[in-house]
Amino acid sequence: MKSTGMDDATFKACCAATYGSDLASAVLGPTYHPGGRELTRRLARMGCIRPGERVLDVASGPGHTALLLAEEFDAVVRGIDLSPTLVERASSAASERKLAERVSFEVADAERLRAGQEHDLVFCECALCTFPDKRRAVEGFAAALAPGGRLCLSDVVIDRAGLPDELLGMVGRIACVAEALPADGYLRLLEGSGLRVCGLEHHDDAVVDMVERIDARLAFVAAAGGRALAGLDLARARELAAMAVAAVRDGVIGYVLVTAELEGAASLRR
Repeated sequence: MKSTGMDDATFKACCAATYGSDLASAVLGPTYHPGGRELTRRLARMGCIRPGERVLDVASGPGHTALLLAEEFDAVVRGIDLSPTLVERASSAASERKLAERVSFEVADAERLRAGQEHDLVFCECALCTFPDKRRAVEGFAAALAPGGRLCLSDVVIDRAGLPDELLGMVGRIACVAEALPADGYLRLLEGSGLRVCGLEHHDDAVVDMVERIDARLAFVAAAGGRALAGLDLARARELAAMAVAAVRDGVIGYVLVTAELEGAASLRR
């Protein structure tokens, strides 16, 4: 992979600032991940979430997943994110929806989770692919789970050999592509960290839908006479979006939902 010329700490700070910006909200829409709330619900059902269970939502962003899990599945959720802006936004949303007693958010690094075995589920949607030290993060997921705990993971998967060079640099890293793994790469990572994979579903169309929606937003701004959006070169952004859609249709980029449980736990109900 091409070097981005940036150390891991600086990259993580840059990524947190990018996703916490108004630009991210304007371009990505409300949920920040393919499939939106529909795939969040599907992943929760795959993980057999039950009322009252304690959930750790890793890279919780603006809080949509945590709030959905509390409202629709009656879970108690703790969200963590590197962006203070997103944590503040998510906390405000929880208060506005009268969920502050069951949903909380804090600034924390997913690669430095404290071991506590206090969560029934760890949720991580479309974020692990951006973490520089994925193994450390996944080992932290396992350490945060109580006996019988489960991991609910969704992420971008790639065939690196077919990925255009333009999607391998800094933009590709932040856009969840450049450092994503093939599906079996995630499975090996989980199974090497004390987790047994129980379920896997492919939802590649969700990536196409999200990128096309992003392109539509960019096209709208361009049609209104704009050439840039908060410093973003619209023409270049649309070129990259077209490359991403082509890569999905060629089978180079995909999206998966994965569930796993601590080794030795009873199997997840299907």
